[in-house]
Amino acid sequence: MRTSSRRLRGTIAATATVVGMALLVPPGSAAAAPGDGTGTAYTNPVSHPDADTFADPAVIRGKDGYWYAYGTTDPLKENEPDRHLLPILQSEDLVHWKHVGDAFTEATKPAWAEPDAALWAPDIRYVDGQYRLYYVVTEVIQPGEGVEPGGDYAEHNDNAIGVAYSDSPLGPWVPSDDPVVGPRGSNDNYLWTFDPHMIVGPQGREYLYYGSYYGGIYVTELADQGTEPGSEATGTPTQVAIDNKYEGAYVVQRNGWWYLFASSANCCAGPTTGYSVHVGRSRNVTGPFVDREGVPMNQSRAGGTPALYQNGNKWIGAGHNAVVTDLAGQDWIVYHAIDRNDPYLNGRGGINERPMLIDRLDWIGGWPITRAGAGPSQTRQPGPTTRGAYVTNFDDGGSAFVRDGHWAPVTDDQSGAALGSTGTGTNTLLSRGTLPAQVRVEADLRRTSENPGEYGLQAAVGTNGHAITARIDPASGRLILRATNRGAVASQRGAALPAGFAHQDWHNLALEVRGNTATAELTNARLGDPLARVSLALPRGYALSGQAGAVVRGPGGEVDNLSAMRAATLVTRMVPGPRTGTLLPGPSDEFNGSSLEPGWEKVRDPQYTVSGGSLNWQVESKDLTGTSNNAGILLRNAPAGNWTAVTKLTIDLGTDVIRNYQQGGLIAYVNDDLFTRLSHVAIWNTRQTEFGKEMPYASDTDANALSYGGTIIGPPADTTWLRITHRTDASGEHELQASTSRDGHTWVVGGVWTLPAGSDIRIGLISHGNQGGDPATSQFDWFHVYAD
Repeated sequence: MRTSSRRLRGTIAATATVVGMALLVPPGSAAAAPGDGTGTAYTNPVSHPDADTFADPAVIRGKDGYWYAYGTTDPLKENEPDRHLLPILQSEDLVHWKHVGDAFTEATKPAWAEPDAALWAPDIRYVDGQYRLYYVVTEVIQPGEGVEPGGDYAEHNDNAIGVAYSDSPLGPWVPSDDPVVGPRGSNDNYLWTFDPHMIVGPQGREYLYYGSYYGGIYVTELADQGTEPGSEATGTPTQVAIDNKYEGAYVVQRNGWWYLFASSANCCAGPTTGYSVHVGRSRNVTGPFVDREGVPMNQSRAGGTPALYQNGNKWIGAGHNAVVTDLAGQDWIVYHAIDRNDPYLNGRGGINERPMLIDRLDWIGGWPITRAGAGPSQTRQPGPTTRGAYVTNFDDGGSAFVRDGHWAPVTDDQSGAALGSTGTGTNTLLSRGTLPAQVRVEADLRRTSENPGEYGLQAAVGTNGHAITARIDPASGRLILRATNRGAVASQRGAALPAGFAHQDWHNLALEVRGNTATAELTNARLGDPLARVSLALPRGYALSGQAGAVVRGPGGEVDNLSAMRAATLVTRMVPGPRTGTLLPGPSDEFNGSSLEPGWEKVRDPQYTVSGGSLNWQVESKDLTGTSNNAGILLRNAPAGNWTAVTKLTIDLGTDVIRNYQQGGLIAYVNDDLFTRLSHVAIWNTRQTEFGKEMPYASDTDANALSYGGTIIGPPADTTWLRITHRTDASGEHELQASTSRDGHTWVVGGVWTLPAGSDIRIGLISHGNQGGDPATSQFDWFHVYAD
């Protein structure tokens, strides 16, 4: 497979010879200024047409310059009979993807996997000069395990984490001899050992995150096991996110913080899938991770700041993400989602169709958010920057960069064509033109000899020894970032490399200059877990424009995938959030008397009281979901046009104990089988704010079937403010967005559910769902309705 990849690179190189620099601009695009990169516009889902479904995507830029995505085991296309064991997609631009193979076949998957086991949720890494692919094995052959009559192994749901190794992102992949994290449990009662995610942390120590709803998310340190690096969990795992709420961990470091992305709610509820991504951060890889409001993710009332949630267009259930950075320094979130109009791969049931999407990931106020809060995109969007006048993988010889010193072409099995320094002095590769003040330069670099000379990147290179340089220094074992002026060092800072840093392996170095700050980051493969990172405040008045490129002192340094371009303009302001509007006294109720204000409709005789300035309502042992339809409801007519319903709720659910599924909150109600509700709810040991939806959805086997699912908003408290904001889109469809607050002032905004155009929506309160434990009491301080 590596040979076919090389053949593809050769074809592209031949094309470049014919069209020259024009190939750096996508067909149909206007030529960019020399210092500007070129993005590729896209329309989601980007996995089409090769993959109708591509769940749980993991993405890496290979050392050959291509991008690779790995997905969970499923058929890729509608009506396809066979499953693909961790399918692989390849792209030049993060937008156009081609299926290029699968990591495993039925014959090559791990020997310790049961014959009918699936492989789920891959995580791709490049460490110590080798690709690693972590994945879930859903059923494991355990030592000494017998076989039941009929051929099934005795234990079931005994899932585990495996790892496989390759010198190429295309494989072939060699699986580990044993699980990295084995089954946890016994007698068919196993914690869900799902969703691996590996990082390299401080001092080069390796960590693996794993886990799901049944058990929670953990992190453990990894150790080498003979010839299988990173294949053995060591020490005592640390739980970093609560069970019954989170799965799908993905961790990146930014500005000294480690950010834990985790997905919540049901991934696969068809047309009512409310999967979404929430984030917490910590100074340590082992946590504790807390959200924007300072609430830990590993407690009963679990924190988590929404970073990706549905917005009312066709995409629902957006989750299980990865994060990639384009060549201009813009981050992108890669994830799967469900088209609510086509939620299943085949027919109206079975495998949920979850194609791969990509959208801009912004960092605002220290927190990641998709498209500044706009959520998944459905229309054509400006895309990732992966090309430019000064972007080369050296298949074209790197003619966009001026060589000074002595260089010679080299070839490597992993990277393909590259350039190696042969001169004894300073060897540079600098852009033929001047780049602007805000610039990003990056390359894959290594040393193939023991020469102690520095090697790295330069920006703002001018006459008289003026430059900003990020260099790896083998002699001192440091990453050094310095600004020089007239040959003298104007300012300098450094950061230690991990002990045993292997200079002979490929690493990625990025140098970015923004404002008066330069930042250098050294990683294995641009996946957000730096081996060393250093920032430098530049002297006042320092000239920032100039040439940019690579620099190596002495022979034996190699450079590949070199790029230099204007740094991306980063979005720093959120899109406008929900507006409350003007309070309407008529449909509102302060609950100040001994009875409700006129205009309330009582459905099924709810047992409440109004006293002490609140409506008090013991949670009923009843519900609205499915065919139950026996819970009481309090309803009012919704005003015409845009409106917002808000309540202040205190409910004594406690913490940690199981009180399923007691809840109180708001409802937007059409009928017993078509509604949305926003509740503070007990879900096993957790307390969450769930925005749920039920709707009729005829399945392949039941014309009267119903579908229910929820999306999670912010963390609750003893007293929680709940808000549903209603808007009507151009087609007349009703869009309802949920927000929650722990103090009535700071709101956490979450996902949108829709109700059909023409629906007669009533709004009100609910208190029901008691399936265990002493019934709580919902205390509503007031019910407010606002209009724009």
